[in-house]
Amino acid sequence: MLKHYNHIIWDWNGTLFNDVEMCRSIINGLLEKNGYGILSLERYREIFTFPVKDYYAAAGVDFNRNPFEVIGKEWADEYEVRRHESDLFEQVETVLSRVQQLGIKQYILSAYVKKELTEIIDNHGLTGYFEEINGLEDVYAHSKLELGLSLVERLGDGKRSAVLVGDTLHDYEVAKEMGIDCILTAAGHQSRHRLEAAGVPVFDSINDFVAHLE
Repeated sequence: MLKHYNHIIWDWNGTLFNDVEMCRSIINGLLEKNGYGILSLERYREIFTFPVKDYYAAAGVDFNRNPFEVIGKEWADEYEVRRHESDLFEQVETVLSRVQQLGIKQYILSAYVKKELTEIIDNHGLTGYFEEINGLEDVYAHSKLELGLSLVERLGDGKRSAVLVGDTLHDYEVAKEMGIDCILTAAGHQSRHRLEAAGVPVFDSINDFVAHLE
């Protein structure tokens, strides 16, 4: 059993929404088009990070040849075209429903652009589970920390019983700055052994995490 939480703040991409293979496919298309080597799934999960500019650099992109602002926009445009290729992780709605039944308030905190984030959550019929949907204003995904700090301000004393659930070390870093607990799931954009370096609980899936809430 984990401690009791009144507020669960969910990351979206790689936590509730399984877009890992699609994201790898898109970056590989851009890498190949520009003469760089492509990434295996294992390599992708070893180098993916925030800010995403650092991940592009680790993938071998030369920003003198391919400015980040250009290749980053190409990636984001392709993601919007192909986003319907991906789907929720298994049993996401069951998990969200169970958390709601437990009386826990739920929020989204994402580095995805808010307009598209809100649309895709609504398309999956999940909007009603969340008190708030928080996303960034541009496609370059610098950081969601500012959004997180603003959210915990609104929670006030509630932050003492809040947890951020994500799939990357960046989620852990954001939670730490927010002053709240963090839980990580190993089914997303970073490998389990990278996540375990954070020293917080790591679950194989959100289903496993929610089972420990009861």
